[in-house]
Amino acid sequence: MHTIIHRLNHRRFPSTEPKQAFRSPHYDCMDQSGALKLVVYVPGVDASGVEITTLGPDLFVTARKTHHVRANWPALHLESVQRDYQLKLRLGLGFDYEALQASVTRGVLTIVLPKKQLASASLPLRQRQVA
Repeated sequence: MHTIIHRLNHRRFPSTEPKQAFRSPHYDCMDQSGALKLVVYVPGVDASGVEITTLGPDLFVTARKTHHVRANWPALHLESVQRDYQLKLRLGLGFDYEALQASVTRGVLTIVLPKKQLASASLPLRQRQVA
């Protein structure tokens, strides 16, 4: 009798894809009346390991864990658990990135990003006939 052997994960050459150095954290986004509140869950991270940068309409949050070197401890796939966190969000230009406020408490990073006040918001809107 003939048998057919399927090799699903067989690769002829080793993978050349780079391993991800960061994990994507879970987060919540809440739209408030004058600000945007982001709650990012980064367990194992303290305030000194958080870096928040902006580039145009993008917000980048990098949270690095404190890595402990254990003597006489065999590594059992701890690489994936010990990876740091990185979050990339495109929020737009309607926020005041200079007035950003952030705090870390027990592995929960809270970012409050105030909205920009539009200069035309104080002027009344005029109706205009277009057709």
